[in-house]
Amino acid sequence: MSVEPETTTGPRPPSPRLGLLPMIIFGSRWLQLPLYLGLIVAQCVYIVLFLKELWHLASHAIELTEQEIMMSVLALIDVVMISNLLVMVIVGGYETFVSRLDLQGHPDEPEWLGHVNASVLKIKLAMAIIGISSIALLRTFIEAGNLGSSRASLTESGVMWQVLIHITFVASAIGIAFVDRFSDTTTRKQQE
Repeated sequence: MSVEPETTTGPRPPSPRLGLLPMIIFGSRWLQLPLYLGLIVAQCVYIVLFLKELWHLASHAIELTEQEIMMSVLALIDVVMISNLLVMVIVGGYETFVSRLDLQGHPDEPEWLGHVNASVLKIKLAMAIIGISSIALLRTFIEAGNLGSSRASLTESGVMWQVLIHITFVASAIGIAFVDRFSDTTTRKQQE
């Protein structure tokens, strides 16, 4: 005999009545809504930036060097990664801190959304930031061949600072993941 988990497809049970102060405090989460809407506007700006960069690449493909094409493609990837970061913050943040989106069973529901919480969101954001930083650092390394020449848009000190900042992002992400794993282990031990 198998025991299947009970699923509820009917109406939700009524919400408990809150006092005035708890209702105000709990309702204040909706103050974040304009912030998420603003991030959607920022997403639209990145779409314009992506199309502008794509147009530049396509219209100048014949006269661009291989290195310039690679730099343009990396710029496109950078925009996409930042856009992905925006989606994670908008969808995950809204779902975690404001209100449920009720996407269960929707064919386009993101896989990661089913188990998102503030801790998971932090780690995903840290990993996205590292990815974005990696693309920026790769662009810097490609341009590093011009260091010391009049065409250089970077200095040795600038490259060093970018590397140090990237290492700081990586160390921070490792630290966040370690603290998260440590707190999960501690919580599980306390529950036993």
